[in-house]
Amino acid sequence: QVKLVESGGGLVQPGGSLRLSCAASGSIFSINVMGWYRQVPGKQRDMVARITSDGSTNYADSVKGRFTISRDNAKNTVSLQMNSLKAEDAAVYLCSAVIQRSSHIQSSEYWGQGTQVTVSS
Repeated sequence: QVKLVESGGGLVQPGGSLRLSCAASGSIFSINVMGWYRQVPGKQRDMVARITSDGSTNYADSVKGRFTISRDNAKNTVSLQMNSLKAEDAAVYLCSAVIQRSSHIQSSEYWGQGTQVTVSS
């Protein structure tokens, strides 16, 4: 079984910073893409940032220059440094990882349960 656990959400004032972390554990052979998505009630889940195993990144236009995604391949973790937070960044942030559980099994996408980010004064 594979599990993704996020941490680091909370309440922050506009202009503030938060750092989200996600750890993957369980039966893991390799991890390809890891990423962060966000969702607000009644709206679709949107990609925030993604990073490949070799460190290539891409970001949603709305967070470019403010958010930075990073990963530690040895620890199977991915982090999201969020700076200059805005009210519109408030959402549940979910971690995603494309994981191959063994060399004989195709990769599948796994999701964490999400962590709430609230941006308010």
